[in-house]
Order: sequence, then C-alpha cells, then structure tokens
Amino acid sequence: MTAIAPAWMHEQITAAEYDAWSEEQCAGIEIVDGMVVVSPSASKRHNRLARILANALDAAAGPDWNADTDFDVRLQDVPLTNRRPDVVVYRADTIDLTPTRPEHVLMVVEVVSPGSETTDRIVKVDQYAKAGIAFYWRIEQAANGVPLIYTYILDPATGAYRTGDMFTGTVEVSAPFPVKIDLGKI
Repeated sequence: MTAIAPAWMHEQITAAEYDAWSEEQCAGIEIVDGMVVVSPSASKRHNRLARILANALDAAAGPDWNADTDFDVRLQDVPLTNRRPDVVVYRADTIDLTPTRPEHVLMVVEVVSPGSETTDRIVKVDQYAKAGIAFYWRIEQAANGVPLIYTYILDPATGAYRTGDMFTGTVEVSAPFPVKIDLGKI
C-alpha cells in the first residue's frame, strides 16, 4: 500500500486557506514560508518543561499578560509563517483575537527536542527577532536532567537578539517581569 501525501503538503498555502482549516487540521503543524511543516509529538519531558514554564510565567506576569502553550503565532501573512512556540507570553486583552500576532506577544519559549536543534537555535531565533518579539528563551534538555536556559533580548536598533543570561535549572530574572522558576532536575 502506497500513501500519497495530500496536495497541501507540496504547495504553498495562503493565510486565508489556513484560516479555513479546523483546529484539528492545524494541530501539530507549523507553516513556514507557506509550506506545511509537520512536527512529531513532543516527549513527556518536553511537555512538562513547557507546562512548568508557562505556569510560572503566567503567575509572575500579573493581570496584563497571559502565558500559555500550544497555539499559533502568525509571524507573517505573505508568505504565510505560523509558528507554534512551546510557551507564549502575550497581552491578556488579546486572548480572543485570532490569529495571535507578534505585536500581541512579549516572549516566546522553545524547548529544544532531538531533531529541532537547528530550527530552535538558528531559524526560529531569526524569525522571532524579525517579527519584533522582545524576548526569546531557548531551553536545552541536558543529559544530567538539569535544563539549560538561554535568554535573548531584542535590540530594536539592529532588529536582532542579543544574548542575555544563561541559567542552569533555576531562572531568576527581572525582565520582562520578576520571575523565579526552579526547573530542578526534570
């Protein structure tokens, strides 16, 4: 039996076409330059890290900001680029706006998984910076179980991220708001 991939996996799709898809069709994919990128399911460790971070960031953010997981951020309409960061901190007053756009987002967090290293370390950093998202955190899952957290801050003059602090296991920062997150050994 030979499986034939649907046409939408071989052709650029537009924002209007994507917006017509159901939530079920959009789950587990990202759109990069109009092309569908299928993402395998994340590991339990990956999901746990994302959930712990989202809960801590949501609690620290106060009433003006929300932190959530697993939804699209529309980086650009033409060609369509939707990314699905592991954690997104966004303005609370935009909770019902769809799609979520970079101007609604304060920070994105990506938890690096096997197979996503280059995308999370290089490609997404550039895309989020070009979109104007102020803060980017990248979480590396170390062999000893203690996550490494790399932080980046957007330099508005250059439109690129500059390297912030690096943390091991516990994050304690004051920007964009005071937060202490103990990831310990996950």
